[in-house]
Parts: sequence; C-alpha cells; structure tokens
Amino acid sequence: MALFLGIDVGSVATKGVLLESGGIRCQHVVPSGYNYGAAAERARGELIEKAGVAPHDIAATATTGSGGGNARFPSLKASEIVCCARGIEATFPSARTVISIGGQSSQVIRIGKDGRVADFVVSERCAAGSARFLQVMANVLRVKLEDIGELSLKATDPVAFSTGCAVFGETEAITRISEGFSKEDILAGVHMSLSNKIASLVAKVNCVEDCAVCGGGGLDIGLVKHLEDKLGLKLLVPPNPQVVTALGAAAVARESVEGA
Repeated sequence: MALFLGIDVGSVATKGVLLESGGIRCQHVVPSGYNYGAAAERARGELIEKAGVAPHDIAATATTGSGGGNARFPSLKASEIVCCARGIEATFPSARTVISIGGQSSQVIRIGKDGRVADFVVSERCAAGSARFLQVMANVLRVKLEDIGELSLKATDPVAFSTGCAVFGETEAITRISEGFSKEDILAGVHMSLSNKIASLVAKVNCVEDCAVCGGGGLDIGLVKHLEDKLGLKLLVPPNPQVVTALGAAAVARESVEGA
C-alpha cells in the first residue's frame, strides 16, 4: 500500500500527515522553534516512527508552509494556499470557503466546485491578524493558551480594544488589568478584535457556504464562537484544525504520483 507524506512547516508548529488509500494513517505535530529545517526533519522522523513504517515505504513527500522550503529531505514544494484547499476538500467536501488562522497570518480561500482555489486573500504579516495575537495575550494574562477559549466564553462585559496592533494591544491589555477588568472579559475582547480583522478578509473573497476554519486558531473555541457570531454562520471545524494543510500537502504528494 502506497503512503504519501505531507509536512507543513509553520512559524509556530510543524505538522505532518501520512496518507494512505483509506485516509490518514498517522498525524503528528512538533514545535517549529527557530530552525525550520530541523523541525521538518524531526516531524518527518517522529511521524515515520509513530506510524511504524520505513522511509522507503513513502512513495512521495510534499512540504509547504512558511518554512517548507527549508526541508533537508527530497520533497515537492507546494503552495500553502493550494494545500489548505486540498486539506479542507478532503475533510469537508461541501466546504466552499475556508478560513485558515495561522501563527504568522490568516488566510481566507474560496474553493470552486472542482476543489480548486477560486480566490484567496492573506492578511498582513502582523500578529494582530493571526493566532500569534492569542499567544501574546495568553502570556500577558498568564494563562495557558489552550485555556483561553473556554475562559473567554465566561465573559460578561467584553473589553473593546481600540487598537489593531498587537504591540499596542498588549499595552492596552495591561492597562485593562490595572483597571480591574477580568481575564475573561479581556480575552473576549481579544477574540472580538481578531474576529473583526478576519471578517474583513472574508468579505473580500465573497464568502460562500459551507465555510470551514482551520489552523491553530481553529483550536480556540472562543475565537470560533466569536467569529461565527460576527459572520452570522456556523463554521465547520475539523477534528484537528492544525493538520489540515499538512493533509493537503500529502494529497498533493499523492497527486504527483497518481495524478489528480
């Protein structure tokens, strides 16, 4: 049975998916750190070991993401936009729009009925428009990143952030803490601010339902809820939003051998 590997090297995490004819054989996530090449190698090695296969069992490999070009092993270099669309198509065939919230930027992609990219827009590489903003605020508030979603849903009076910059937003959060605002209300405000930025991107591609969300931001239930409220629709959320683009890369690797 042929196996196909997809590696998505992001600014925060590196994700790997091993694909077989019946679907996903194995998936794995490791921190990217400061050495993208080493992160790609680690994700590949640990994924192969986790799956209990040998490197020569893999028929083809595709890498993508901001650090995908740093991979030291032979691979097909694939577009992050294309891989995200392929991954969502494999997960939710009905999806026509996908919102990818990554650690460096956010992307909104409209997918045609043939599963190909019809249109897309990418945010500026600013922390305030990506999941990096969530990390910054988690550090400021001294809460675990994985806890901020549930905390924000307990808010009673969300804080309205007056700035669209992560640096000034951090300062504003510290001010709100000194004024006695709760962590829950501050986090809800962060989610509202980020949702507003993402919604402006969605408007640029003429959002068509069904609409899905992926990337590290998709793990934050508070952000997903605020984004749904802002857009006025229900978002499809994959079981593991982080690995969607890696899944798409694996699909691209398979297509390079078997054809589309």
